[in-house]
Amino acid sequence: MTMGPEEFDVPVPGGLLRVCRWPGDGPVVLAAHGITANALSFARVAEALAGRVQLVAPDLRGRARSNGLPGPYGMAAHVADLIAVADHLGLDRVPLAGHSMGGFVVAATAAAHPGRVSGVLLVDGGVAIPVPPDTDVDEVLMAVVGPAISRLSMTFADERAYASFFRAHPALRDAWSPAVEAYALRDVTGTPPEMRSSCSIDAVRADATDTLIDRRTVDAVHRLTCPARLLWAQRGLQDQDQGLYDGSSLSAAGLDRTRVAVEHVPDVNHYTILFDPRGAGLVADRIVKLAAG
Repeated sequence: MTMGPEEFDVPVPGGLLRVCRWPGDGPVVLAAHGITANALSFARVAEALAGRVQLVAPDLRGRARSNGLPGPYGMAAHVADLIAVADHLGLDRVPLAGHSMGGFVVAATAAAHPGRVSGVLLVDGGVAIPVPPDTDVDEVLMAVVGPAISRLSMTFADERAYASFFRAHPALRDAWSPAVEAYALRDVTGTPPEMRSSCSIDAVRADATDTLIDRRTVDAVHRLTCPARLLWAQRGLQDQDQGLYDGSSLSAAGLDRTRVAVEHVPDVNHYTILFDPRGAGLVADRIVKLAAG
């Protein structure tokens, strides 16, 4: 297996952003994780990359080891933070990959800084599904993300209890592995018997609001000028048969397939597209292709 990442901090407004880097002989690719996730969501993808690129993924503002960073939260902050990471690494242009909400982060970054982004890979995210203008953000979060949001208000006796909560998730229980456990435990903070998720609920709400109703974020995928690809998982966030996307929902979202290539990934759900060997392998191959230009 690929060794764990090295970690370093990048100065950003309000403090330090924690960043993970998996070494490789190829170019650097920056990756952004989902709304309640952390950098280790890309660990199995890094393993599948096997050093073909250098994969660099921050814990986004308000999560894991970047959870001490203050607001303002939302897409504009994530965009500025990703550019800060690129600047820190001396990268004039860099390809970006984003999973779930991270897809919106990288699309927004590419739309705002077209001269800095050479390509975009969206992994089951980044394309907004139309919602009514008076949508209640908390209701949508619970309906879509479910257990991932519930845990933000819960406490746990210890790390074992926290990992057990994750392991019971319908999308993860059949795909449990050391990589998934490490990802779960990176999120836990506090001391027994009062351990909890590191995710800032204010950050989560701000990001959800942007991905639902902020036009700059919602429309970012339609303004991309660089090569782009969307990988969409066959099954959903609760491992249900209906995935987050399908052909009709992408058409309803107005996705221009001449601008964004679309690829269906069978036999994985929203999470196992990163953790299942088949999903992680495909994502890794597409990242290599993205980095090669």
